[in-house]
Amino acid sequence: MFSTISESIEWGGKLLTIETGKVARQADGAVVVKYGDTVVLCTVVYEREQAEDASFFPLTINYQDKFYAAGKIPGGFMKREGKPTERETLISRLIDRPIRPLFPDGFLNEVQVICTTLSYDHECTSDIAALIGASAALSISGVPFLGPIAGCKVGYSAKSGFRLNPTRQSALDLVVAGTAEGVLMVESEASELSESTMLDAVMFGFESFQPIIGVINNLKERVGKPVLATESFEDRSGNVLRTLETEFSAQIEEAIGIVHKLGRKQALDKVRNAVLDRFAHEQPKVVLASLFETLLSRIMRRNLLRSRKRIDGRDLDQIRPIECEIDMLPRVHGSALFTRGETQAIVVTTLGSAMDEQIIDDIESERKQRFMLHYNFPPYSVGETGRLGAPGRREIGHGNLALRSVSPLMPPREKFPYAVRVVSDITESNGSSSMATVCGTSLSMMAAGVPLKSPVAGIAMGLIKDGDDYAILSDIMGDEDHLGDMDFKVAGTRNGVTALQMDIKITSINAEIMKGALEQARNGRLHILDIMDKVINTAKPEVNENAPRIKVVSIGKDKIRDLIGPGGKIIREICEKTQAKIDIDDSRLVSVYSANKSSMESAVAEIKAVCCPPDKGTVMVGKVVKITDFGAFVSIGSREGLVHISNIADYRINSVSDVLKMGQEVKVKVIDIDDKGRIKLSMRDA
Repeated sequence: MFSTISESIEWGGKLLTIETGKVARQADGAVVVKYGDTVVLCTVVYEREQAEDASFFPLTINYQDKFYAAGKIPGGFMKREGKPTERETLISRLIDRPIRPLFPDGFLNEVQVICTTLSYDHECTSDIAALIGASAALSISGVPFLGPIAGCKVGYSAKSGFRLNPTRQSALDLVVAGTAEGVLMVESEASELSESTMLDAVMFGFESFQPIIGVINNLKERVGKPVLATESFEDRSGNVLRTLETEFSAQIEEAIGIVHKLGRKQALDKVRNAVLDRFAHEQPKVVLASLFETLLSRIMRRNLLRSRKRIDGRDLDQIRPIECEIDMLPRVHGSALFTRGETQAIVVTTLGSAMDEQIIDDIESERKQRFMLHYNFPPYSVGETGRLGAPGRREIGHGNLALRSVSPLMPPREKFPYAVRVVSDITESNGSSSMATVCGTSLSMMAAGVPLKSPVAGIAMGLIKDGDDYAILSDIMGDEDHLGDMDFKVAGTRNGVTALQMDIKITSINAEIMKGALEQARNGRLHILDIMDKVINTAKPEVNENAPRIKVVSIGKDKIRDLIGPGGKIIREICEKTQAKIDIDDSRLVSVYSANKSSMESAVAEIKAVCCPPDKGTVMVGKVVKITDFGAFVSIGSREGLVHISNIADYRINSVSDVLKMGQEVKVKVIDIDDKGRIKLSMRDA
């Protein structure tokens, strides 16, 4: 019944198998990738004809996890998979970024790639298997795909060097993807590693995934379908492009010479509309729009490579003017306004307790996330109208990049027990708002009193390449990003790189270009840090006065039950008495949260009184809570001790009630604590 074809290879100590012909046979391309015990189904379906009004390439890549893959039932109220999780969205982007540049100009047919994790073994990660599977499915589907591509993960430690597809966390978490010719995409988080180490990691990954490209090519030769013929916009346009260049080049030159973004955009829109009107009867609107973009790109790139000057007159390595400000918002815990040229971000830090940590439930595990960073890109930031709603893939991706840039510098929980949420609202955008978010986050968190290991900054680099001639651009603008060949973002401290993200729009770049971009990015990053340091270069000594107060107390494992009390009685009484919140984690750390310092200190004293009995000889004030014939029980903190009738006074008394009353405050001295923790007190000795 099945005609199954497969290719296998030993890779990174595990068997990788790509199989087709058994599952999802009605898709144009379908493969099952098995890596260890992780199994991912990848399918491709594409339309044979493009839509009449198509004005862009409608490629959709969806990655989805099935909870059954890890033997789990989804948590929460709904017991089925719902909208894409953040993990699924980020993996979808990870697959999309190296694949999208490899479709020919003029191909606007709808293409959908769906990758589904069917089995997950927690060692062989499903994102790499899905990326390889998507490439293989496209390669055999008949869609005009200029691949195949492959990718891998790279880890690093100073002792063992680089590791392929590591199963343990290390000083580096890097994903690299590309073709047989070069690298197309890099995504990473690093613990302040040097530029040379990052470059070596990328090249290690590039060499490591080359055998996978060979495997996909073997599969393509065996079962690949005939490739759909396509025609580029230039081929379909006849002589229109040459005529357009003759008639409109001067107007385009004049328009791109306008420094300010909105003015330049309005001038270019005017020329574009004139082009559409001029050739409306000769070519479809979508073809004319593409030809205009082709000519615009050609002129901008030619001028830059000849003059080594950019649209706004800057040198290749020049950073736009930067303004930094902190504490601009009076009631928040930490705030910063970061402006670089026409890109601006308001970044706000909020501190919370362990109860505010985000609970994440996916096929990897159920865990808590202490540091959260959310990025918002409202339409007014680019002078447009638009619908406000849930964050899209771009917002989630940019927020995750900024999060990974700052995460390696976060203080440990023992030193700083707060949950931290950062929100970056982009108020203006003309290039690299994600790197503005990194800079603003650093300023905002230090203003809130978060003791970051070092200040961190980020910069976006661009590339214009024509044959062997190329120019690397520092701090790219939106037009340079749109018309250029590379978006290369580097974040880090003065000591090294903390995050690296690279997307290539051409077939690949080589190590020489990456090395130059990393070095130029380092110089730009240090320049930005110099400016930021003038505003704030280390965390404030105390958290903002509007932030909650937190103190961590370590108690013995055998004292947890004492602190909680029967039915939670003791811990509830402490919270009610002091107006503080108390959280106990699995490591025996007790976190006390309060709106003010006095409340926190009172709660800590109560906890110590319960969990750390007073030493013998300690004198303290307590309250009489029970009177018996043989003595009185006195509350000291959240514990009680017995004052025997013989220790109430230095004279003989007939009845305890003759001397003491309920609720009376008395000074007592601890005279003994027996092996069961019972406390004996004396008023006479006090």
